[in-house]
Amino acid sequence: MNFAFYVYILATKKDGPLYEGFTNNLARRVSEHKNKTFRGFTAKYNIDRLVYFGVFEDPDAAILREKQLKRWRREWKVQLIEKDNSDWDDLFGQLLG
Repeated sequence: MNFAFYVYILATKKDGPLYEGFTNNLARRVSEHKNKTFRGFTAKYNIDRLVYFGVFEDPDAAILREKQLKRWRREWKVQLIEKDNSDWDDLFGQLLG
């Protein structure tokens, strides 16, 4: 049985704050952000638009990538997002089918 692990970036809008995270259930985790299930940075700043995600088979590789993204300059994150999502669309609908 293969498991997937995800690294994701959430935003409010193109020029708004960004949040990087890691999870083994992306649909559930983004739903938690959208519903403000947990108090914290994303709830406080209404960061709930899924603008980027990467899929990994190895949890250690995903965690390493998340840590890497957290250290990146904002401009690098913007380039990563805009490579496949130039309009900063909320990709959450794609997860649900």
